[in-house]
Amino acid sequence: MTWLKARATASRDRGGVTVFVAACVVVLIGIIGVAVDGGGKLRATERADHIAGEAARAGGQAIDPAAAINGESIVVEPPDAVAAAQAYLQSVGATGTVSVSADGKTLTVHTTGTYATKFLPVVGIGSMPVSGHGSATLLHGVTAPE
Repeated sequence: MTWLKARATASRDRGGVTVFVAACVVVLIGIIGVAVDGGGKLRATERADHIAGEAARAGGQAIDPAAAINGESIVVEPPDAVAAAQAYLQSVGATGTVSVSADGKTLTVHTTGTYATKFLPVVGIGSMPVSGHGSATLLHGVTAPE
């Protein structure tokens, strides 16, 4: 009789742990997915910032040689600077906008792109937008920040 009671009690609890474990596994996979895709987006944003900075530096190489040789001023040729920065963006497969300040000494680049998620497509998020920003300022000679 004791054996029969023990068997009846055991059959009532069957599957209780399995449901709990399954729920915990789903939650843990969700947490891992958010961590992986969150980190991936951060890396993609960091890359976009890096690309924007490098594009601004590439554009900063397009200085006006006549003004530089005469010692008048060190400024960029805006069309050449924009073309050089856009060429750099195109060479790395990025898109963005380039602007040159009115005084011709600062180039600013904004890049845009997307990060393709790895885990979040399960909940309908296939990609996340990323953007980057970089600028380069032309300096001449030995200067110190004021």
